[in-house]
Amino acid sequence: MALIVQKYGGTSVADPDRIRAVAENIALTKRRGNDVVVVVSAMGKATDHLIALANSVSKNQSGREMDMLLTTGERQTAALLSMALADCGIDAVSYTGSQVGIITDTAHRKAKIIEVRGDRVRDAIAEGKVAVIAGFQGVSTDKEITTMGRGASDLTASALAQALGADACEIYTDVTGVFTADPRIVPQARKLAKVHFDEMLEMAGAGSKVLAMRSVEFARNHDVPLHVRSAFTWEQGTLVSNEEPSVEDPIISGVVTDMTEAKVTVLGVPDQPGVSAALFEPLAEANVNVDMIVQNTSTEGTTDISFTMPMADLAEAKSIVQKVAEQIGATKVTHDDDIAKVSLVGAGMKSSPGVAAKMFRVLADEGVNIQMISTSTIRVSIIIPSADMERAAIALHTAFGLDSGTDYSAPLPERK
Repeated sequence: MALIVQKYGGTSVADPDRIRAVAENIALTKRRGNDVVVVVSAMGKATDHLIALANSVSKNQSGREMDMLLTTGERQTAALLSMALADCGIDAVSYTGSQVGIITDTAHRKAKIIEVRGDRVRDAIAEGKVAVIAGFQGVSTDKEITTMGRGASDLTASALAQALGADACEIYTDVTGVFTADPRIVPQARKLAKVHFDEMLEMAGAGSKVLAMRSVEFARNHDVPLHVRSAFTWEQGTLVSNEEPSVEDPIISGVVTDMTEAKVTVLGVPDQPGVSAALFEPLAEANVNVDMIVQNTSTEGTTDISFTMPMADLAEAKSIVQKVAEQIGATKVTHDDDIAKVSLVGAGMKSSPGVAAKMFRVLADEGVNIQMISTSTIRVSIIIPSADMERAAIALHTAFGLDSGTDYSAPLPERK
């Protein structure tokens, strides 16, 4: 008898029909002799609606009260799914994150897991029940309800799978697996049968929305293989694991696109020790997640510094940077939210020189201007004008031999 952890995303449980379909899939898994633990997200756009509701009543929302509000979405799904399972003849019980002992630090909205106790889940399994757990949430060491950031239901599933010693961790979403590119942008993208954790971590960090970055990082660190698959077709998806790529695997695994970032540039920064620290320390204290950083060569004692961050953090970042710029004597601060990030990711880059050069040549031939460049061992990322993103992604996908030969035909989720 295997223990399987299954996580269902928001689109998978978006309405009563989808919840019943998910319940039937869980029931089938249970009747095949498996123990099942389920982690659920809020229904559809429920979290977005809760955030909008908070914005309509308050301009100053404390992290504590937002966590109290936002956790209700996942609790609602967990209870409804447990009811649907009962109608399928499956004994199920729903739990909040705090009830199953997901202990976090005290950082509201972005809490990190410290410990997963899971005693009540083990008791439910021993009684033959399916445990349905509200994802994305826990309880802090100060005994306050916390959330772990958008997409953290994946993290809940990974953490539970590790704590319970699960045999499999299945992540059900609105796509059939991990693709070489977003099929909504690159029609000839194809599904990958397997992806190494390092590649998936780079893809998530570059903007892929299939798996949350922190869940991939946790799964990699604790060697919890993830099976990414569709809750709409139930077909085999993509296995994300620590299995090393073979010599026959392609150099590039995917082209990742992201339009959720903004760029800030500080002009005329005095070129002296401590200036960068003065700029980026306040951003870190405000939990602004800086991504790419470029500093130009000093000219006549000054330099320019550009960096990118999530567009959602732009307003806060602008006020912080403007204040720091005045303190350090910089001449001007500009921002641009009309940008896109395009990344090539592939473990084969480690032993294959020339990937970046080929990327730049393809983009030059397409007339795409590169604003910023960032690299790692297995990733090359660039910032370009948002209007050029689709053309650049399609050209790179073709140039690196990733095209499937036919346009992807399965139903696609709406672009968020």
